[in-house]
Amino acid sequence: MEMPVYLFTGFLEAGKTTIIEESLADKSFNCGERWLVILCEEGEVELDLSKMAHGESKVTVATFDEEQKITADRLSALQKRAKAERVIIEYNGMWNIQTLYDNLPEGWFVNEELCLIDATTAMAYNANMRQLMFDKLQSPAMVIFNRMEKDADQMPFHKLVRAVNRRAGIGYEYKDGSFVPDTIEDPLPYDLNAPVVKIPDRDYAVWYSHMSENMDQYDGKTVRFLGVIARSNDMDTKTMAVGRQIMTCCAADIAYRPLIARYPKAASCVNGSWVTVTGKLKVEPSPYYDGPGPVLYVTSVTPASEPENPVATYY
Repeated sequence: MEMPVYLFTGFLEAGKTTIIEESLADKSFNCGERWLVILCEEGEVELDLSKMAHGESKVTVATFDEEQKITADRLSALQKRAKAERVIIEYNGMWNIQTLYDNLPEGWFVNEELCLIDATTAMAYNANMRQLMFDKLQSPAMVIFNRMEKDADQMPFHKLVRAVNRRAGIGYEYKDGSFVPDTIEDPLPYDLNAPVVKIPDRDYAVWYSHMSENMDQYDGKTVRFLGVIARSNDMDTKTMAVGRQIMTCCAADIAYRPLIARYPKAASCVNGSWVTVTGKLKVEPSPYYDGPGPVLYVTSVTPASEPENPVATYY
């Protein structure tokens, strides 16, 4: 049985409980199904079921006070006892979101993920708990910054999200109760329509992410970028990898993110050497990818110096 999950994330006092109450009171959202609401942190605002659409009896509330207690068996048992047809989870901002995803019972799927962030504390959280902020921003379909000041500049908040997630919608809820959707455009930092798409050194991470998510837009494009050569023993004489190390959030998650490249002189390329490569991208099956992926047909390789910042970042 499929079980839709509505996931609300963010840090303590971000307004998650309030929006859950409003959602369950809305008859267009709560159509009379039986709901299981799972609360994973205790804030100042307690969940009030008195205004629920279709009555309190349609809603069962359960709590988790420790991250390790979240298991598929426990979640499944709660759902069965409540005879729930829908699930809402208010997740603890200090817990890793992957813990939840890894422990969802079979058939459970996140139908919608919404992240709420208090604008008055967002930058402090980002400065002091960057990894946790990244964790909460990487997967939601919508991020809402609430308690915004009337004349607050939206750009820092926009950049905060876009450094991690280029797909999420962004909105701003002001202290007077008004809501404004984000309309800031995100132009790519390179010309995708140029005869040769030149990737700026500082934007390798942005390019790699956008290319990976939109491979059809790059199929057949000629690109040029700075990268590091890597070859393994299982590669033939015309195959190599070219890429950069990318830091997604912190030093612990730095990883080499290359493209598979075909080059007649690949066997003569030195492992670990910095080069500027030019070539045509083709999206096609490769034994080095799980399915079709970007394969670079190299036309030129030029030796290059290691850049000042060898690890690429999103911000």
